[in-house]
Amino acid sequence: MEKQRYILISDQVRQNAMRAVHIAPVGYAVTVSPATRSLDQNAKFHAICSDLSKSQMKWAGKRRSLEEWKVLLISAHAVATNSKGEVIPGLEGEFVAIRESSARMTVGRAASLITYALAFCDTNGIELTETAKGGFLDLERRVA
Repeated sequence: MEKQRYILISDQVRQNAMRAVHIAPVGYAVTVSPATRSLDQNAKFHAICSDLSKSQMKWAGKRRSLEEWKVLLISAHAVATNSKGEVIPGLEGEFVAIRESSARMTVGRAASLITYALAFCDTNGIELTETAKGGFLDLERRVA
């Protein structure tokens, strides 16, 4: 039996999910949880981070990579939305920011992060070329 995933959007889908649980072999696992961020949301956020990394903007004195912008935006979004996080000493004496995982964000939380990231880019005059190429901006925003 292959891995199956059901988004509970109708009674029929719910019945299909229940049927799959009923016929699943012993030892299989079932998880019921809120939907996590979509592939489109992931691609959009990645494009925004890519645009930031290609811009001339510096943070803490130097240009930052896509992965660094991802960490910076997720951390700032958590602070802006009063989410938990902490900075702790790491195993080698460095400082480590313990923050939420974007992969585990709900669809709503990921939408909030994307809105925050777009606002940050707007405020700082970042041109969103990769984001536009990916089709992730409405026509009004593409004018830049």
